[in-house]
Amino acid sequence: MNRLQASRRTVLIIFMLSTFAIGMTEYVVTGLLTQFSNDLDVPISTTGLLLSVYALGVAVFGPILRMITIKFSTKRLLIVFMGIFVVSNIIAATAPNFEMLLVSRLLSATMHAPFFGLSMAVAVNISTPEKRTAAIAAVQGGLTIAIMLGVPFGSYLGGIFDWRYVFWFIAILGAIAFIGIILTTPNHKPIDTPNLKKELGMFKNKSVLLVIAIIVFGFSGVFTAYTFKEPMLREFAGFEVTAITAALFCFGLGAVIGNFASGRVLPRLLTERLMGALIMLAIVLVSFTYLLQFSITAFVICFLFGVGTFGTTPLLNSKIIIAAREAPSLSGTVAASVFNLANAIGAFLGTQVLEATGSYTTVTFVAASLIVLGLLITFVTHKVEDKALYE
Repeated sequence: MNRLQASRRTVLIIFMLSTFAIGMTEYVVTGLLTQFSNDLDVPISTTGLLLSVYALGVAVFGPILRMITIKFSTKRLLIVFMGIFVVSNIIAATAPNFEMLLVSRLLSATMHAPFFGLSMAVAVNISTPEKRTAAIAAVQGGLTIAIMLGVPFGSYLGGIFDWRYVFWFIAILGAIAFIGIILTTPNHKPIDTPNLKKELGMFKNKSVLLVIAIIVFGFSGVFTAYTFKEPMLREFAGFEVTAITAALFCFGLGAVIGNFASGRVLPRLLTERLMGALIMLAIVLVSFTYLLQFSITAFVICFLFGVGTFGTTPLLNSKIIIAAREAPSLSGTVAASVFNLANAIGAFLGTQVLEATGSYTTVTFVAASLIVLGLLITFVTHKVEDKALYE
């Protein structure tokens, strides 16, 4: 039994390293936009495409790639996808112009959702039922740790040396993960060959559709506000670089704690805990700009924002993956893609609200309103979902 536990633990550690590297690639660009602008001679506004193109690439191309490769073995795909990730970061590190950097982002984005989906599926398969939520949280945990440590470190590394070193560093992490996947990932072969038509039946599953609606119409509110966290810290708290870095670390610390705390939730309690997490998020967002005006409460509210945001994510991921029993090969990819669609929607909406009103407080109120909408959909979900799926 100890050997089995060690094997499971090792696989989850390799997946966490992988998702740490992927998460760092996704988010580290937020701290390097000025360097991209200066070095590649493009306006700051244009560098924002590095974020939006990535999110849309995950949302659009991730499910397509997974559907094309649905009959391939899981371990082989994980190896191929991590290979693509390493190559994409080498391209980024050597990019001669902005266009090539954008191509590298799109290439990396295509493997993001399938990799998360497959690794979560493997994590669930090697776990007992009561540990499945924790396994999903462990895979997601690499991304939250990247937000807490990888993104600030990457910004620092890029600031001290050059932004290209950041992508070389990520490529090395990816190469280590690549070797780890080859050596440790179990080569489970499904009893039945995955059937795409059957797997797409998840979109007829009301329990799955309701969770997707919560993410798209509710959780997108998180990124309506998150996109402008850094300028809000400057305007309301009066923070400069060091204090902003500390506040971002507080957000990341909250994200890690929220993620792993949610991983302890039993499947049958997912919906109830989700309602509590969304209520917390709504309160945090309504009070966000008011509490930013004092240094101590600014750090506290950033921490709570991280707890709420990434305390919610494993719950929603788990609800999709556990409910979509007809789609064991596709559900995790769809979950990752839907979250990135919500990211893109939230960022776009936040930009539109800010341009229309010029008020960060209005942005946070709109964000909170979306969270409340997600809460209402969760109440409906609690009433009509098939609870037997989570037993």
